[in-house]
Amino acid sequence: MSSNTALQSESEPITACTVARDVQKFDLLIEDMEAELGEAWGDLTFQDARVFFTQPEAQYLEFVAIAIDEEDEVNLAAIADLIETANANDLKVILIAEDVSPIALHQLLKLGAKEFAPYPLPEGALHDAIERLRAPAVVHLAASEGETGRKLPKGNKDGVIVTVHGLAGGVGATTLAVNIAWELANIDKKKPVKVCLMDFDLQFGTVATFLDLPRREAVYELLSDTESMDNEAFLHALCSYNEKLSVLTAPSDLLPLDMVGPEDIERLLEAARQNFDYVVIDMPTAIVQWTETVLGASHVYLTPLELDMRSAQNTLRMVRALKAEDLPFEKLRFVLNRAPKFTDLSGKSRVKRMSESLDIEIELLMPDGGKPVVQSGDHGIPLMDSAAKNPLRKEILKLADSIHKHNIEAAEAAG
Repeated sequence: MSSNTALQSESEPITACTVARDVQKFDLLIEDMEAELGEAWGDLTFQDARVFFTQPEAQYLEFVAIAIDEEDEVNLAAIADLIETANANDLKVILIAEDVSPIALHQLLKLGAKEFAPYPLPEGALHDAIERLRAPAVVHLAASEGETGRKLPKGNKDGVIVTVHGLAGGVGATTLAVNIAWELANIDKKKPVKVCLMDFDLQFGTVATFLDLPRREAVYELLSDTESMDNEAFLHALCSYNEKLSVLTAPSDLLPLDMVGPEDIERLLEAARQNFDYVVIDMPTAIVQWTETVLGASHVYLTPLELDMRSAQNTLRMVRALKAEDLPFEKLRFVLNRAPKFTDLSGKSRVKRMSESLDIEIELLMPDGGKPVVQSGDHGIPLMDSAAKNPLRKEILKLADSIHKHNIEAAEAAG
């Protein structure tokens, strides 16, 4: 529908419009707009839209759908200005994007687009976005009852957060996180516990690979706007592994680590704790502005390392950084991966010297599981199911059992 006929129609008021360089390239959007609104919508170019948004007639628009593709990234500043103009005139924006880089999407969503849908549009995506815009404002998880008069529906649990933060690449952090989560999910056959595994490495997280799970667009949508996240949105973004383990995978595209801030992470952790007995987090090796947030919330903070110089130097940097900021470095529980065997006296001596020189206590020694560990990750199957008698799997089971027993004892002691 052309802008000349749609925006000047007298027979039927215009309640929405699309904005695109060429709306004919988004034929599925045209079909969905007609299905939702009939003739009560129009289309505008980017240049016309900015002017129209400031006109009195624009106040009757229910929403505007801005459609962009990779060719529009060269005009990102103009599109950003368009979104800001729409917000300034109280117009709700649905952003439709095809093959646009994650960084560009992040910038546009932060400017105030209320909804996002990928193109080609999944079935029902535009309808759902419109329904969310029409629904009454929902209170996000961080809102207090005193401010809103009511709270969102949410779980009634108070989960234990177990974090795994590798101090160097390749030290087995993801292997530990995935397998400890699966062990906890199966730790009690009589009283099964609910476990959530969250991959916070937004760039190179491989939890999805280790469990052969899809990376869903819903994860990016969740991370883009945690402020309006409700309990349903959080649970919808999770994948299920064998109906026992819920997983928040890393996004499908490489994203900047500062895409989320401390407040976003707090909301995600709060949502996870309220719905699960255990929350296992796989952290990026890098230290980011929200590392402190996760450290403060964690009940157990496992830091895998290896018996080599890079691990020793990184451990020293990590401890110094935490002490300099007066952060609880004592929460770190050092885990030595590929530890020397019991009969390797020379190796055990090296472990002792490393511990003394760094002034740390290496509490957990994880044996080298060999090729079965690599094969387990490549096949997307936890060690429990692929190599139950593997020595590394046995030690991870002991660790999971220790955490679970300690949690039960603490719960009983608390009444």
